[in-house]
Amino acid sequence: MPKIKTKRAAAKRFTVTAKGKVKMKKAFLRHCLTSKDAKRKRGLRQSGVVAEVDTPRIKRFMPYSF
Repeated sequence: MPKIKTKRAAAKRFTVTAKGKVKMKKAFLRHCLTSKDAKRKRGLRQSGVVAEVDTPRIKRFMPYSF
């Protein structure tokens, strides 16, 4: 049985924590930053956790990370 290839786009965007949760960077911090207040931009800097509903799909994209 051949190895399964990892989707490189997913590997660049997601990391897996020790407990198996999937971390991601939050969106909306690229442009039009003058209209967003500082509190919102500060919150977007922190990483987020992918919803549990979407985690199985990412597990299929990155088979050797879990």
